Amino acid sequence: MYNIVSVTPLENFRVRLGLSNEKNKIVDLEPFLRGPIFEPLRNDLKLFRSVYVDEELETIAWSNGADIDPDVLLENLTPAWMEQKQETVYTEKSSRALAVQEKSVTYGMKKLKK
Repeated sequence: MYNIVSVTPLENFRVRLGLSNEKNKIVDLEPFLRGPIFEPLRNDLKLFRSVYVDEELETIAWSNGADIDPDVLLENLTPAWMEQKQETVYTEKSSRALAVQEKSVTYGMKKLKK
């Protein structure tokens, strides 16, 4: 496993991560900048560009307390908040599909009884 040792802001919300294996990785952070802690970063490019490596957390961070899980950055994992949102959407769609299916079955049963 390797760690993030440096970060350089690029254009828009992209950053270049310097890694302990002496390689670089460019990451577009725009999809991850959601929620109250990240809104100031989205709205103030100067604040976004103040990103630094927090050695204790072993990831990138900002002075307002925002940070991003290093596994998300290094392993291309989905942040937990995105997984929860996707699960909720999936559950809602499943419930609607089930409700439509139950309605069809009920309708079909009523029709057969006549």
